[in-house]
Amino acid sequence: MELRLMLRLQNEARKANQSDMLAEKKRLEAPPESRGISKQKWIEDRKKKVGKLLDANGLDITKAYMLDTQEAAEVKYKKWEKEPAPFGWDVFNQKTLYNAYKKRTENIKCDMEEYEKLKECDPEFYRNATSLQYGKAPKTSEENIDKMVNELKEREEKRKAFSRRRRFHEEKDIDSINDRNEHFNKKIERAFGKYTLEIKNNLERGTALPD
Repeated sequence: MELRLMLRLQNEARKANQSDMLAEKKRLEAPPESRGISKQKWIEDRKKKVGKLLDANGLDITKAYMLDTQEAAEVKYKKWEKEPAPFGWDVFNQKTLYNAYKKRTENIKCDMEEYEKLKECDPEFYRNATSLQYGKAPKTSEENIDKMVNELKEREEKRKAFSRRRRFHEEKDIDSINDRNEHFNKKIERAFGKYTLEIKNNLERGTALPD
């Protein structure tokens, strides 16, 4: 009798754990979008509206661009002329790095008068490997140093201000103290989540504790 009772209790506990796991999985899944209209419905409504305007003006679908205002057309053409952003390994190729360098130097103008003065004062302005002053940099003015510092500060502020909009789930458990820690936890979860899922669930339910 005691053995049967123990087996029955074990089966009931196993079923309860399985039901808890299913409920937990449903709770962690991303909730469906409940606000606003779907993208597909918005596209269909947009097509219907454009179709009515085309019919009213006696145009076919190939002349839909004639409905655009001047401002909208300029924005569209600028977007078409703009080169696509680098993707993947192209971010680190020489052309992309050079374009980034050129963009950074646009705000720093070269003072040709100061350049000519420095060249006249230093007979070895263009040093070569045989020069005794090879590797020695000319004296830089405080103004140029301030320009460099300001440019670095602006880059740091832009880097801090840059942020992609990410979807937030209110029902998901909070396991981080800030955005940086949340990003780190996501990377750890992607790498080791499947190995630690059972241990984590047992710890949360208390089934991993000794008798």
